[in-house]
Amino acid sequence: MEKSYSASYAAAGVDITAGYKAVELMKQYVSRTMNKSCLGGLGGFGGLFELDCTNMPHPVLISGTDGVGTKLRIAQYMDQHDTVGIDCVAMCVNDVICAGAKPLVFLDYIACGKNVPERIAEIVKGVAEGCCQAGAALVGGETAEMPGFYPENEYDLAGFTVGAVDKSKILDNSTMCPGDVILALPSSGVHSNGFSLVRRILDLENRPEVLNTTPAELGGKMLGEALLAPTKIYVKPVLAVMDEVVVKGVSHITGGGFYENIPRSLKKGCAARIRKADVKTPPLFGLLAALGNVPERDMFNTFNMGVGMILTVAAADADKALAILHAHGEPEAYRLGEIAEGEGVILC
Repeated sequence: MEKSYSASYAAAGVDITAGYKAVELMKQYVSRTMNKSCLGGLGGFGGLFELDCTNMPHPVLISGTDGVGTKLRIAQYMDQHDTVGIDCVAMCVNDVICAGAKPLVFLDYIACGKNVPERIAEIVKGVAEGCCQAGAALVGGETAEMPGFYPENEYDLAGFTVGAVDKSKILDNSTMCPGDVILALPSSGVHSNGFSLVRRILDLENRPEVLNTTPAELGGKMLGEALLAPTKIYVKPVLAVMDEVVVKGVSHITGGGFYENIPRSLKKGCAARIRKADVKTPPLFGLLAALGNVPERDMFNTFNMGVGMILTVAAADADKALAILHAHGEPEAYRLGEIAEGEGVILC
């Protein structure tokens, strides 16, 4: 590998030696995610993971894939690349836990105009941090240098996860009924959805310097930093609840906001009734709504509005579920609404 070099490929804009350097730089981060089920290391053609089926007589694999979207543009404007990897992991693992699965492995894919090893390593540093938060192993990935396809300082980032759950424990909403309680797990901000609208509101293509401002609504925090706050990873607190409480539905609130994502976990004939006054919405969303003159309905149909995930449980289990969430890293989890007869989301 050390002797591998192609002058012709380099003349075409691809420096394969930069790829080797990036791998060396990222090894220290990837190693944090490894566990006893990981077989082999980086450099193979595939990541090896030994599946432990203890207490899982009928294992079902659940996979998910996603990217970071145009939030990457914010990172590129800010030249801050160590958090978007967390977003990439979060968008995938938060989806698979909606079925009750524990994420096991993760792989990333980075496509760039120019492979700057230090920047690639920073991206992977964030991916590794996200994997540690989710309890998943980063077993592989790919960095594709694509000159002429991407500008030199631009890149895209996507990921893929596989989780497992026993067939008997796959989440089932068949017992959901009116009176059940909807619990909210707060978001850390915009997470990784709706950034095409964010960029339009802020006119970032023409005024990227606005990211360096400190709006009064944000209490002195720089706007760019607030927007880059990484997506929260809910794996460990949600699985802790599922270990002790019957959870009837889980929704990851991503693009499409309340109106698109909450109904995905509802039983037919059940509606989620939520009072808008009960939604604890951070000031950042109000700022965006005001700057862009965005109607309230569109805000709730685009952004998470401060709620990154919801769990639905029986009313008798609500206090216990909240106590478990509070004890496992979600101290601000709260009652958001209730299940009623009907369909979809009722915001009142």
